[in-house]
Amino acid sequence: MDDDDRRVLDLLHALDRLPGPEHLEFPDGFDHNRARMRAIQLRKRLNDEFGDGRYETPCRLDDMIQDASYYFGVRIPPRATEADEWICLRLSNYGDLVVVTTPRPESHPDLDAAVAAGALSVRDRERVETVLSEMEYQLVPLPLLQRRYDGVTWLAEAETGDGSPVTWWTRFFEYL
Repeated sequence: MDDDDRRVLDLLHALDRLPGPEHLEFPDGFDHNRARMRAIQLRKRLNDEFGDGRYETPCRLDDMIQDASYYFGVRIPPRATEADEWICLRLSNYGDLVVVTTPRPESHPDLDAAVAAGALSVRDRERVETVLSEMEYQLVPLPLLQRRYDGVTWLAEAETGDGSPVTWWTRFFEYL
């Protein structure tokens, strides 16, 4: 594990220890209005990057998410991407964390694999990552989220519906 991954994993553990309700959907003090405004701004920035003359606002904002540890999703449709595949972002309720998938979490083990498979162009990846960085989101690599959850909440003893162990993905980017 490199230093960047260690730093992100340390951040996940720190956010996991924040006080909050037993349902784990968000920490105490979570500001839904601020999160919504940031998600709207992110969608606008991505529309600026991926829009063209025909599709000025191609990106969709999923804002009806409930009972989950993430509050919004932003989806860039295939017609707006060079690889003609969905690019999907989930915005966690914790610490401005974001994850990018192409299109589903299980589609590719990481963004490098998505690029290698032709599901994500290098240019589109750079555009998404640049916008996220400029907006001060913390991009979390998929391999870290696929690790078994070893945090401090009741999820550490839980299993998913299919009997597999809970992962960090569940803790910060999934329905609970």
